[in-house]
Amino acid sequence: MNRQLERALKENRAIEIIYMSGNECFSKRTILVREMKGSYIKAYCLQRKQPRIFKLDSILAVSFAGTDRKNA
Repeated sequence: MNRQLERALKENRAIEIIYMSGNECFSKRTILVREMKGSYIKAYCLQRKQPRIFKLDSILAVSFAGTDRKNA
């Protein structure tokens, strides 16, 4: 998963994540990774149209936007 996030950052590609928030709500987000730092990533959320910080431990799945998981 980290390799996909690093690749998305390097190539400035949108990536879809399944994320579990602190109150255990699940959401699917399409993001642009801006920085990876320790156990967090800074990203721009295309749904919210705002910068967001995501905890790596709470990201359950990752795939490149517009592709199926087999090719990502």
